[in-house]
Amino acid sequence: MIDKIRIPIFFLLMLIALLGIVNSPLALLSGFLFTLIFKNPFKKQSQKAIHYLLKIAVVGLGFGMFIKETLQTSKDGLSLTFYSIVLTVSLGILLTRFLKVDKQLGHLVTSGTSICGGSAIAAIAPVIKANSESISIALGIVFLLNSIALFIFPGIGHLFHLSQHQFGLWAAIAIHDTSSVVGAALEYGEEALRIATTVKLSRTLWIIPLSIFSMFLFRTKGEKIKIPYFIGLFIVAIFINSYHFLPTNITGGIVFISKRLLLLTLFLVGTSISISDLKETGLRPVLLAVLLWVFISVFTLVYIMH
Repeated sequence: MIDKIRIPIFFLLMLIALLGIVNSPLALLSGFLFTLIFKNPFKKQSQKAIHYLLKIAVVGLGFGMFIKETLQTSKDGLSLTFYSIVLTVSLGILLTRFLKVDKQLGHLVTSGTSICGGSAIAAIAPVIKANSESISIALGIVFLLNSIALFIFPGIGHLFHLSQHQFGLWAAIAIHDTSSVVGAALEYGEEALRIATTVKLSRTLWIIPLSIFSMFLFRTKGEKIKIPYFIGLFIVAIFINSYHFLPTNITGGIVFISKRLLLLTLFLVGTSISISDLKETGLRPVLLAVLLWVFISVFTLVYIMH
Protein backbone atom coordinates (compact mmCIF):
# COMPACT_ATOMS: atom_id res chain seq x y z
CA MET A 1 0.00 0.00 0.00
CA ILE A 2 2.77 2.42 0.98
CA ASP A 3 4.67 1.68 -2.24
CA LYS A 4 1.57 2.51 -4.28
CA ILE A 5 0.92 5.90 -2.70
CA ARG A 6 4.43 7.22 -2.01
CA ILE A 7 5.22 8.18 -5.62
CA PRO A 8 1.92 10.11 -6.14
CA ILE A 9 2.43 11.83 -2.75
CA PHE A 10 6.02 12.69 -3.70
CA PHE A 11 4.93 14.42 -6.91
CA LEU A 12 1.98 16.08 -5.17
CA LEU A 13 4.33 17.62 -2.59
CA MET A 14 6.65 18.74 -5.38
CA LEU A 15 3.70 20.44 -7.09
CA ILE A 16 2.62 22.12 -3.82
CA ALA A 17 6.13 23.55 -3.39
CA LEU A 18 6.34 24.65 -7.02
CA LEU A 19 3.00 26.45 -6.79
CA GLY A 20 4.20 28.37 -3.73
CA ILE A 21 1.44 27.04 -1.48
CA VAL A 22 4.02 26.48 1.29
CA ASN A 23 6.81 28.77 2.50
CA SER A 24 10.53 27.92 2.66
CA PRO A 25 10.60 26.16 6.08
CA LEU A 26 7.46 24.14 5.30
CA ALA A 27 8.85 23.09 1.92
CA LEU A 28 11.96 21.74 3.62
CA LEU A 29 9.98 20.14 6.47
CA SER A 30 7.54 18.42 4.10
CA GLY A 31 10.49 16.87 2.24
CA PHE A 32 12.05 15.66 5.47
CA LEU A 33 8.78 14.20 6.82
CA PHE A 34 8.07 12.50 3.50
CA THR A 35 11.43 10.70 3.57
CA LEU A 36 11.00 9.87 7.25
CA ILE A 37 7.64 8.18 6.55
CA PHE A 38 7.97 6.79 3.03
CA LYS A 39 11.67 7.00 2.05
CA ASN A 40 12.59 8.93 -1.09
CA PRO A 41 11.86 6.78 -4.19
CA PHE A 42 14.10 9.01 -6.32
CA LYS A 43 17.08 9.66 -4.03
CA LYS A 44 19.79 9.85 -6.72
CA GLN A 45 17.59 11.85 -9.08
CA SER A 46 16.69 14.26 -6.28
CA GLN A 47 20.35 14.95 -5.52
CA LYS A 48 21.04 15.70 -9.19
CA ALA A 49 17.95 17.89 -9.39
CA ILE A 50 19.05 19.90 -6.33
CA HIS A 51 22.42 20.50 -7.99
CA TYR A 52 20.91 21.93 -11.18
CA LEU A 53 17.71 23.55 -9.91
CA LEU A 54 19.53 25.63 -7.30
CA LYS A 55 21.94 27.04 -9.88
CA ILE A 56 19.13 27.79 -12.34
CA ALA A 57 17.12 29.54 -9.62
CA VAL A 58 20.08 31.62 -8.41
CA VAL A 59 20.91 32.73 -11.97
CA GLY A 60 17.24 33.61 -12.44
CA LEU A 61 17.31 35.86 -9.36
CA GLY A 62 20.02 37.87 -11.12
CA PHE A 63 17.34 39.18 -13.49
CA GLY A 64 15.90 41.15 -10.56
CA MET A 65 19.15 42.90 -9.61
CA PHE A 66 21.15 45.91 -10.80
CA ILE A 67 24.90 46.37 -11.22
CA LYS A 68 25.33 49.41 -8.97
CA GLU A 69 23.42 47.87 -6.06
CA THR A 70 25.18 44.54 -6.50
CA LEU A 71 28.67 46.08 -6.44
CA GLN A 72 27.82 48.11 -3.35
CA THR A 73 26.42 45.05 -1.60
CA SER A 74 29.50 42.98 -2.47
CA LYS A 75 31.70 45.78 -1.14
CA ASP A 76 29.70 46.00 2.11
CA GLY A 77 30.08 42.28 2.73
CA LEU A 78 33.74 41.92 1.69
CA SER A 79 35.46 42.65 5.00
CA LEU A 80 32.96 40.59 7.01
CA THR A 81 33.34 37.68 4.58
CA PHE A 82 37.13 37.80 4.82
CA TYR A 83 37.26 37.96 8.62
CA SER A 84 34.62 35.24 9.09
CA ILE A 85 36.35 32.81 6.71
CA VAL A 86 39.85 33.31 8.14
CA LEU A 87 38.66 32.99 11.75
CA THR A 88 36.36 30.03 11.10
CA VAL A 89 38.99 28.06 9.14
CA SER A 90 41.60 28.76 11.84
CA LEU A 91 39.21 27.72 14.61
CA GLY A 92 38.20 24.64 12.60
CA ILE A 93 41.82 23.45 12.33
CA LEU A 94 42.33 23.88 16.09
CA LEU A 95 39.04 22.19 17.06
CA THR A 96 39.68 19.28 14.67
CA ARG A 97 42.89 18.52 16.58
CA PHE A 98 41.37 19.18 20.00
CA LEU A 99 38.31 16.98 19.40
CA LYS A 100 40.47 14.36 17.63
CA VAL A 101 38.26 14.34 14.54
CA ASP A 102 39.67 12.73 11.39
CA LYS A 103 41.74 15.41 9.63
CA GLN A 104 40.03 15.06 6.24
CA LEU A 105 36.54 15.02 7.76
CA GLY A 106 37.34 17.96 10.02
CA HIS A 107 38.63 20.01 7.10
CA LEU A 108 35.56 19.24 4.98
CA VAL A 109 33.23 20.27 7.81
CA THR A 110 35.30 23.41 8.37
CA SER A 111 35.23 24.26 4.64
CA GLY A 112 31.48 23.75 4.42
CA THR A 113 30.86 25.88 7.52
CA SER A 114 33.20 28.71 6.58
CA ILE A 115 32.18 29.20 2.96
CA CYS A 116 29.19 27.58 1.28
CA GLY A 117 28.16 24.21 2.59
CA GLY A 118 27.83 21.42 0.05
CA SER A 119 29.48 23.39 -2.77
CA ALA A 120 32.64 23.96 -0.72
CA ILE A 121 32.74 20.33 0.41
CA ALA A 122 32.36 19.13 -3.18
CA ALA A 123 35.12 21.49 -4.35
CA ILE A 124 37.60 20.79 -1.54
CA ALA A 125 37.10 16.98 -1.39
CA PRO A 126 39.11 16.13 -4.55
CA VAL A 127 41.80 18.66 -3.63
CA ILE A 128 42.55 16.86 -0.34
CA LYS A 129 41.71 13.41 -1.82
CA ALA A 130 38.97 12.82 0.74
CA ASN A 131 37.29 9.42 0.86
CA SER A 132 33.59 8.97 0.08
CA GLU A 133 32.66 8.28 3.72
CA SER A 134 34.13 11.60 4.91
CA ILE A 135 32.34 13.45 2.11
CA SER A 136 28.98 11.85 2.96
CA ILE A 137 29.31 12.56 6.68
CA ALA A 138 30.34 16.19 6.11
CA LEU A 139 27.44 16.76 3.72
CA GLY A 140 24.97 15.16 6.14
CA ILE A 141 26.06 17.35 9.05
CA VAL A 142 25.99 20.53 6.97
CA PHE A 143 22.55 19.73 5.55
CA LEU A 144 21.23 19.22 9.10
CA LEU A 145 22.55 22.57 10.34
CA ASN A 146 21.26 24.30 7.20
CA SER A 147 17.80 22.93 7.89
CA ILE A 148 17.84 24.22 11.46
CA ALA A 149 19.08 27.63 10.28
CA LEU A 150 16.25 27.95 7.79
CA PHE A 151 13.74 27.64 10.64
CA ILE A 152 15.39 29.74 13.36
CA PHE A 153 17.21 32.56 11.56
CA PRO A 154 14.17 34.63 10.46
CA GLY A 155 12.83 34.48 14.05
CA ILE A 156 16.18 35.58 15.50
CA GLY A 157 16.35 38.38 12.93
CA HIS A 158 12.96 39.73 14.03
CA LEU A 159 13.91 39.28 17.70
CA PHE A 160 16.94 41.56 17.26
CA HIS A 161 15.02 43.90 14.92
CA LEU A 162 17.48 43.38 12.07
CA SER A 163 16.80 45.43 8.95
CA GLN A 164 16.38 43.71 5.58
CA HIS A 165 19.96 44.66 4.70
CA GLN A 166 21.36 43.40 8.01
CA PHE A 167 19.51 40.09 7.85
CA GLY A 168 20.51 39.45 4.24
CA LEU A 169 24.15 40.02 5.14
CA TRP A 170 23.92 37.85 8.26
CA ALA A 171 22.19 34.97 6.46
CA ALA A 172 24.73 35.03 3.62
CA ILE A 173 27.67 34.68 6.02
CA ALA A 174 26.27 32.57 8.88
CA ILE A 175 24.22 29.99 6.94
CA HIS A 176 26.30 27.50 5.00
CA ASP A 177 24.43 26.25 1.93
CA THR A 178 23.03 28.53 -0.77
CA SER A 179 19.60 26.83 -0.72
CA SER A 180 19.07 27.61 2.98
CA VAL A 181 20.53 31.12 2.64
CA VAL A 182 18.06 32.13 -0.05
CA GLY A 183 15.27 30.18 1.68
CA ALA A 184 15.72 32.08 4.96
CA ALA A 185 16.14 35.42 3.15
CA LEU A 186 13.06 34.73 1.03
CA GLU A 187 11.07 34.49 4.26
CA TYR A 188 12.49 37.79 5.55
CA GLY A 189 11.81 39.98 2.52
CA GLU A 190 12.72 41.06 -1.00
CA GLU A 191 15.70 43.25 -0.07
CA ALA A 192 17.05 40.56 2.26
CA LEU A 193 16.87 38.07 -0.61
CA ARG A 194 18.81 40.35 -2.97
CA ILE A 195 21.48 41.11 -0.38
CA ALA A 196 21.83 37.49 0.72
CA THR A 197 22.10 36.12 -2.82
CA THR A 198 24.73 38.66 -3.89
CA VAL A 199 26.93 38.33 -0.80
CA LYS A 200 26.54 34.55 -0.78
CA LEU A 201 27.75 34.18 -4.36
CA SER A 202 30.67 36.55 -3.84
CA ARG A 203 31.52 34.48 -0.76
CA THR A 204 31.46 31.32 -2.89
CA LEU A 205 34.45 32.63 -4.86
CA TRP A 206 36.55 32.14 -1.72
CA ILE A 207 36.55 28.45 -2.62
CA ILE A 208 39.52 29.24 -4.88
CA PRO A 209 41.94 30.56 -2.18
CA LEU A 210 40.68 27.91 0.27
CA SER A 211 41.44 25.19 -2.29
CA ILE A 212 44.98 26.51 -2.71
CA PHE A 213 45.41 26.66 1.08
CA SER A 214 44.09 23.09 1.34
CA MET A 215 46.69 21.88 -1.16
CA PHE A 216 49.47 23.20 1.08
CA LEU A 217 47.79 21.94 4.27
CA PHE A 218 47.43 18.39 2.94
CA ARG A 219 50.49 18.58 0.65
CA THR A 220 48.64 17.49 -2.46
CA LYS A 221 49.68 18.48 -5.99
CA GLY A 222 48.17 18.52 -9.43
CA GLU A 223 44.52 18.56 -8.37
CA LYS A 224 42.13 20.77 -10.31
CA ILE A 225 40.36 23.61 -8.54
CA LYS A 226 36.66 23.82 -9.38
CA ILE A 227 35.37 27.34 -10.06
CA PRO A 228 31.57 27.71 -9.69
CA TYR A 229 30.64 28.56 -13.32
CA PHE A 230 27.06 29.61 -12.53
CA ILE A 231 28.34 32.74 -10.77
CA GLY A 232 29.36 34.03 -14.21
CA LEU A 233 25.84 33.40 -15.51
CA PHE A 234 24.43 35.21 -12.46
CA ILE A 235 26.55 38.27 -13.34
CA VAL A 236 25.39 38.10 -16.99
CA ALA A 237 21.77 38.06 -15.78
CA ILE A 238 22.42 41.20 -13.69
CA PHE A 239 23.91 42.97 -16.73
CA ILE A 240 20.91 42.01 -18.89
CA ASN A 241 18.53 43.42 -16.30
CA SER A 242 20.59 46.54 -15.60
CA TYR A 243 20.72 47.56 -19.26
CA HIS A 244 17.11 46.54 -19.99
CA PHE A 245 17.93 44.08 -22.76
CA LEU A 246 14.68 42.28 -21.88
CA PRO A 247 11.27 43.79 -21.06
CA THR A 248 10.50 44.09 -17.35
CA ASN A 249 7.55 41.71 -17.62
CA ILE A 250 9.92 38.97 -18.85
CA THR A 251 12.63 39.59 -16.22
CA GLY A 252 9.93 39.81 -13.56
CA GLY A 253 8.52 36.49 -14.74
CA ILE A 254 11.97 34.87 -14.59
CA VAL A 255 12.45 36.08 -10.99
CA PHE A 256 8.99 34.78 -10.05
CA ILE A 257 9.71 31.33 -11.51
CA SER A 258 13.14 31.29 -9.82
CA LYS A 259 11.56 31.81 -6.39
CA ARG A 260 9.19 28.91 -7.02
CA LEU A 261 12.11 26.73 -8.12
CA LEU A 262 13.84 27.60 -4.85
CA LEU A 263 10.85 26.23 -2.90
CA LEU A 264 10.95 23.05 -4.99
CA THR A 265 14.69 22.76 -4.34
CA LEU A 266 14.14 23.11 -0.58
CA PHE A 267 11.58 20.31 -0.68
CA LEU A 268 14.14 18.07 -2.43
CA VAL A 269 16.83 19.11 0.08
CA GLY A 270 14.45 17.99 2.84
CA THR A 271 14.08 14.57 1.20
CA SER A 272 17.88 14.14 1.24
CA ILE A 273 18.22 14.46 5.04
CA SER A 274 18.64 11.02 6.58
CA ILE A 275 18.39 10.43 10.35
CA SER A 276 20.08 7.03 10.05
CA ASP A 277 23.09 8.55 8.24
CA LEU A 278 23.45 11.21 10.92
CA LYS A 279 23.27 8.60 13.71
CA GLU A 280 26.25 6.80 12.18
CA THR A 281 28.27 10.02 12.09
CA GLY A 282 29.24 10.08 15.76
CA LEU A 283 29.20 12.98 18.20
CA ARG A 284 32.58 14.64 17.64
CA PRO A 285 32.17 15.70 13.97
CA VAL A 286 28.69 17.05 14.79
CA LEU A 287 30.08 18.91 17.82
CA LEU A 288 32.81 20.40 15.60
CA ALA A 289 30.25 21.64 13.09
CA VAL A 290 27.93 23.05 15.79
CA LEU A 291 30.76 24.94 17.52
CA LEU A 292 31.92 26.46 14.22
CA TRP A 293 28.35 27.35 13.25
CA VAL A 294 27.64 29.01 16.60
CA PHE A 295 30.91 30.93 16.36
CA ILE A 296 30.32 32.27 12.83
CA SER A 297 26.66 33.07 13.62
CA VAL A 298 27.40 35.01 16.80
CA PHE A 299 30.51 36.72 15.40
CA THR A 300 28.73 37.97 12.27
CA LEU A 301 25.61 39.04 14.18
CA VAL A 302 27.66 41.10 16.65
CA TYR A 303 29.75 42.56 13.80
CA ILE A 304 26.66 43.57 11.81
CA MET A 305 24.82 45.08 14.79
CA HIS A 306 27.79 47.03 16.14
